[in-house]
Amino acid sequence: MNYVRYMARWARRLRSDEGSAAIEAAIILPSLIMFLWLAIAGGRLVTSGSKIDAAAEDAAREASIHRTAGAAQSAAHAAAAESLNDQGITCASTSVSVNTGGLSVPVGQVGTVTVTVTCTVDLSDLLLPGVPGARTLTSTATSVVDQYRQRGD
Repeated sequence: MNYVRYMARWARRLRSDEGSAAIEAAIILPSLIMFLWLAIAGGRLVTSGSKIDAAAEDAAREASIHRTAGAAQSAAHAAAAESLNDQGITCASTSVSVNTGGLSVPVGQVGTVTVTVTCTVDLSDLLLPGVPGARTLTSTATSVVDQYRQRGD
């Protein structure tokens, strides 16, 4: 009779779920933490991308209101740097490329100025395995030059 009770007690222990919550947490928790960090990294990239878009738009607009290619180039560089600074973006490296071909078209014709801003965003502070330490984001914006505004040489 004792043997039957002993076996019944063992059977109940085998069917009980004591300790299974700890095992489930040990399996699921690292995955949830990794998902959270990846969401943070993705959010940082999306936010940085939209801020770089805004910097390119600001730089293109600033370049389009100048009359000479040299003034447009320097204004675009300054506007991009100021816009990135105002928005709190710290780039590991930044480059601004300005196409001022629209400033050389004759008055009365529509011209455009195109600015490309490239920024390397640092992700190393996230300490995520598999996520690169930096990501280079590029944005291009075009602004129309006033067709009736006098242009310089």
